[in-house]
Amino acid sequence: MTEFPFSDLPAIEPGHVWLAGAGPGDPGLLTLLAAKALGEADVIVHDALVNEECLKLARPGAALEYAGKRGGKPSAKQRDISLRLVELAKSGLKVLRLKGGDPFVFGRGGEEALTLVAHGVPFRIVPGITAGIGGLAYAGIPVTHREINHAVTFLTGHDSSGLVPDRIDWEAIAKGSPVIVMYMAMKHIGRISAQLIAGGRSASEPVAFVCDAATATQKVLETTLGEAERAVAASGFEPPAIVVVGEVVRLRPSLDWLGALSGRTLVGDPFDGDNRKDTA
Repeated sequence: MTEFPFSDLPAIEPGHVWLAGAGPGDPGLLTLLAAKALGEADVIVHDALVNEECLKLARPGAALEYAGKRGGKPSAKQRDISLRLVELAKSGLKVLRLKGGDPFVFGRGGEEALTLVAHGVPFRIVPGITAGIGGLAYAGIPVTHREINHAVTFLTGHDSSGLVPDRIDWEAIAKGSPVIVMYMAMKHIGRISAQLIAGGRSASEPVAFVCDAATATQKVLETTLGEAERAVAASGFEPPAIVVVGEVVRLRPSLDWLGALSGRTLVGDPFDGDNRKDTA
């Protein structure tokens, strides 16, 4: 194996666990530290959303353990996954827990880290590019744009019970957040859309669904808040998906750089001449 550059980067030590993010799909979005960890770990405990190409960076002889959790499908229990990390570390192995996106953004990394702390296992967090930013960027949708918004809200579309979280103040979000990025929301988009509209959002507000973000099979559905449930049902799209609500969706015809590589003609700034333009 070619010697890894940046020799001053830390190395996984025996008995330690690294909780790392693999990014939203494209293996090129791995951080240098995550790539280095893949080449050093004795065992890699990975999620369903980790691109298999990333796992090819594992050192020869490393064990790969699948610990994916997918809604509506048989999955390992979170406590069992966390305790497995403890077991592996206590046996003296170099352990990499590799997650899609970022481990601390709806990735349960905090829960696993707390279990490691409770059992005296040393760990490191290796942040990754979360799908709510990187996945939307691959769809040509920026989460912030100076002419449109100076705030963005990230939320989950379901809680541990699989239902829409009842602790979310939907009215406050509807009124206070110009852009809303939702993880795991496709299944409940009808109820969520209704909550946001009841809270004051326009039914005509742009919405985009980005499925299989930052992968070769990425698909994007553009619709409106009022039509979202019907449009998803008609599209046949399935999770995993990132959902974004807000005027930033209108930038996709201008910023779909991935589509442009395949021949799409991009259009000019849709907000050109808009009186919201910020010249500072």
